[in-house]
Amino acid sequence: MTRLAQDCFDHTGGLMRHDEVIALLQDRLAPVARLERLKLEQAAGRVLAEPVIAPRPIPAFDNAAMDGYGFAHASLNAGAATELPVGAVVAAGHPLGRALAPGEAVRIFTGAEMPAGADSVVMQEMVEAETRDGREFVTIPAGIRPGANRRRAGEYVAAGAAIAAAGTRLRPQDMAAIASTGTGEITCYAPLRVALVSSGDEIIRPGAPFRDGAVYDANTYLLRAFLSQLPVTVTDLGILPDRAEIVENALAEAAAEHDLIMTSGGSSVGDEDHMTNAVTKLGRLNMWRLAIKPGKPLAFGRIGAAVFLGLPGNPVAAAVTYLMYARLLLARLGGADWAAPRRLMLPSAFEIAARKTGRREFLRGSRVTGPDGALAIDRYFRDGSGLISSLRESDGLIELPEDLASVGKGDPIAFIPFSELGMSF
Repeated sequence: MTRLAQDCFDHTGGLMRHDEVIALLQDRLAPVARLERLKLEQAAGRVLAEPVIAPRPIPAFDNAAMDGYGFAHASLNAGAATELPVGAVVAAGHPLGRALAPGEAVRIFTGAEMPAGADSVVMQEMVEAETRDGREFVTIPAGIRPGANRRRAGEYVAAGAAIAAAGTRLRPQDMAAIASTGTGEITCYAPLRVALVSSGDEIIRPGAPFRDGAVYDANTYLLRAFLSQLPVTVTDLGILPDRAEIVENALAEAAAEHDLIMTSGGSSVGDEDHMTNAVTKLGRLNMWRLAIKPGKPLAFGRIGAAVFLGLPGNPVAAAVTYLMYARLLLARLGGADWAAPRRLMLPSAFEIAARKTGRREFLRGSRVTGPDGALAIDRYFRDGSGLISSLRESDGLIELPEDLASVGKGDPIAFIPFSELGMSF
């Protein structure tokens, strides 16, 4: 397991631009998750820690791509149909065990090994077959190309080729590819151990009776749902009261057993910000001020070997910063590759006469069909980092760059579908 440098979250300057945050996280983060040796059937959805190398070619031998008749192309008449005797039947898993005789054909089925001397297969629907004196003959039409309907050994994968690289999160198709090599065990990263923390005397959990001045804890359920889509294990530490000693003890215990401690809210600077004070006392804390909207404050730190991440308290700001930054952090700490989400450039169905420049803004929006039938992007009709409805009624984020001063209808704008951000349901 790798230990991150204590100063990995240090930065100089004031407000950090979006691209600077991404570059810093990519450059300074490394996997901290433990390694596990797993049976292949246990590994779906996990992150591969070592590449899988093909020990042999795939296919391992030349084989028939369809049911038909195999033969040597050199035995055909040029420009005319050719009758050949059928000397054997070759089925998948049952090699012929001998070379083809000159001028001989064999009945062959899909996946069966091509006998030595055979280099082509004609589809069974294209031939005329008959039996004379107890022997089968087949007439092959003119125009069959050499090597027709034959899969060559190694056509799909060469021996020694990498089937899957380290850092790959294993999808069903990756599992199939690895299984096709005969590999039965692989080395993966263990699920990242994440502790979720809520804090504040005003926070109560759903199901508890409401009281004056209380706020129901929406963020824990938001973040748990996000994390459920990743190869992580989550420990819910519950709600910590505004008591410095309790917060400090809880964080120290969590750091000893987890790779990442994640919280939302309660990470500003002040006498009652016990989370911030506890992280500073136990380890190292960096308060990042981002030139983005929503989600200006982010807290990164270290308590021993554990990483601390403090997201904003407003639900929309917590969601946006999780999707744009925490996903990268989780991927890198868990050993996974990370690719920037793809942006769709589509015309705007809304307009903004003037906007404050110097910060990147993530509006909530959806794809809509315009009067001409073409796709466009429309924004949610209200702003506000506490409006959970803006997340529920949208299907992605509209990204407005720092230097964009206005948006006119029809202007091309960047749209990031939620599906690009791991929100698959």
